[in-house]
Amino acid sequence: MRERRWESEATFQFDDLPALGERLARLGLKPATPEKEVIIYVEEWTVSAPGEIARLSEWPKEDVTLVHVREGWKGDFFLLAGGYHTLFQRYKRSGTYCSVSHPWKVRERLTTHDPNGMFWIGFRDHHSFIRVRLQTTEVITPGETRADNRRDLWIEERRRLVLSAISLLDLPVEPTVENGTLVLRTSEETAALFCSWPDAFGPCQFEYNFPNAFEFLVPAGRLAATLGGIPSTVRAYLTGFPESALREFETTGPGARYAYRCSIHGQLWDLPELLSAIRPDGRLYTTLCEFQTRELYPNMKNAWVIIGVVGLSSGYRIEARLNHAPLPENEMDDWLETLLGFPVAYAPLPPFP
Repeated sequence: MRERRWESEATFQFDDLPALGERLARLGLKPATPEKEVIIYVEEWTVSAPGEIARLSEWPKEDVTLVHVREGWKGDFFLLAGGYHTLFQRYKRSGTYCSVSHPWKVRERLTTHDPNGMFWIGFRDHHSFIRVRLQTTEVITPGETRADNRRDLWIEERRRLVLSAISLLDLPVEPTVENGTLVLRTSEETAALFCSWPDAFGPCQFEYNFPNAFEFLVPAGRLAATLGGIPSTVRAYLTGFPESALREFETTGPGARYAYRCSIHGQLWDLPELLSAIRPDGRLYTTLCEFQTRELYPNMKNAWVIIGVVGLSSGYRIEARLNHAPLPENEMDDWLETLLGFPVAYAPLPPFP
């Protein structure tokens, strides 16, 4: 689910982080200490070749994914996805994963939704899938009431947008609205259908899984064609493959930038060394502390709060993510500044990473 997110206006050095931890501890919270084991996420680490993952060899890693990023791409999506599909069939095994993303666009007039969406066509060991995501013009999470007067409008818009994608993909899926929530059903007994965040005034996605690995190549091309040939960013995600296979995936076409993402089991004081290893443009993230607002403020509306550290080449920023705003919008910045001890600004993450 899309969270509400604020970020520090200032950039800090690693030596500044213990003071924040001490501040949170004095409030009665339990922030991570420098020696505590944490999960550190590596994101958008640009590399020249797959073998550069060896720079992180001293840390235990999970979910290591090499991303092929093609910016300003305007080729034939069927041929590109087909190229990845062919190589996936050659190297697939338990735990391998490959998907290719591409933007799509809705032409009708919308009030609460962004006409630009994203879809992924993907391949796993025993099935293929198509995943389609929509995004609203603003994020209002479940539990917030400030958009209640627009709920019927954005749910109906969402139903129409999902129906548009389903029609282009020719899927046996029916979208309906039941009790104010989008509900999807399929008549195909061998398919698996999932719908995420249907009641959130934010992104919503559905995923249709099918045993036939060739099922979505042609339909996905129709969805990509809605962009009308506008150059776009296309990403391919490769997980679970040996380096020899990753090198062969480079033959899918020129113009790709290679970037790694993974999760690392380490300690908070590993952050400077990790940041040095992924310079100049990688990004790190780890959770410093999480709590519910009523643990500190019994009279406040309850919300989950996650305080995190974002590592960049320029230094560290502190972020706060909440599942919804526990105070009126105009009071949130001041409250978080009082909690953390420095100014923050609302900084939502992009809907389609």
